[in-house]
Amino acid sequence: MLVLDMNSKNILLAIFFFLVGAALLVPAALGEAEGEEEENPAPIAPEKVDELVAFVQSAVAFAQEKGREAALEEFSKKNGSFVRGELYIYAYDFNGTNIAHPFKPDWIGESKINETDSNGVLYIRNLVNAARPGYGFTYFIFPNPADGGRDEFKIGYAMKVDDGWWLGSGLYLPEVSASFDQEERDGLVAYVEEAKSFALANGREGGLAVYNDPSGSFTRDGSYIFAYDYDGVTLALPHQPELLGSSRIEASDPIGVRFIREAIETASLGRGYIYYIYPDSSRGMRPALKLSYVSDVDGSWFLGSGIYAEVPV
Repeated sequence: MLVLDMNSKNILLAIFFFLVGAALLVPAALGEAEGEEEENPAPIAPEKVDELVAFVQSAVAFAQEKGREAALEEFSKKNGSFVRGELYIYAYDFNGTNIAHPFKPDWIGESKINETDSNGVLYIRNLVNAARPGYGFTYFIFPNPADGGRDEFKIGYAMKVDDGWWLGSGLYLPEVSASFDQEERDGLVAYVEEAKSFALANGREGGLAVYNDPSGSFTRDGSYIFAYDYDGVTLALPHQPELLGSSRIEASDPIGVRFIREAIETASLGRGYIYYIYPDSSRGMRPALKLSYVSDVDGSWFLGSGIYAEVPV
């Protein structure tokens, strides 16, 4: 099965850790001007992502060779051949039902499609959607069995075996701070829902005119409202006006997370949270990890906003 070119993946990983590992300028993602890169030790080697992708590939090959039942039995063994430190294989069907997990045996046979992490992100649903076209990445927080079960931020990678099921694994990134307290998240939700109420009261065009004004009433202390329709067309983005009217349905962040698709899938449920790397207007458009909350407006478009993680020292 064809996956992303490893040289390209190395480049993407290097960019990601320049972003979260130190105060660096990098090529700003998705239509922004280029910055400057500087040498800096990364908290994880690019080869680790190669290892993750190859590990999942090998598990898919094993499943295709041995068959589903034999593979699931092996993947569910805590001391099996597909548990290697922090790397381990889990398996789900496309309805979100767990069918193998070496560290969560009580999950096997249960639907986890609505499982959320500590920030409220529907990560199993995001993994399902990442695997559906063949393979993909997403982010979430999950206990690390190699670190005493501590909750840590994780890059998840999922790959389809066939149309019935998929496999996943991930890399834990304890250096990346992704904790957002309840007060921060409550404030974010209130802000987005206020913007939604404004749009419902003043109409779509009236709302968008205000959201797109960098000096408008919904641009507050570095926060702003973005909006898209369900085809991924940009409706509001006050700090990137050049993207208005363009489709960003295939946009991905530096690691490859298809964040507009995740936003669409999440908003189509009514509302919810997603993670991605994106330029922070309050830091000179330097990309950083972002937790966004999106909310459907009327079934034809959605809006949202986000809060950024502190860049680790």
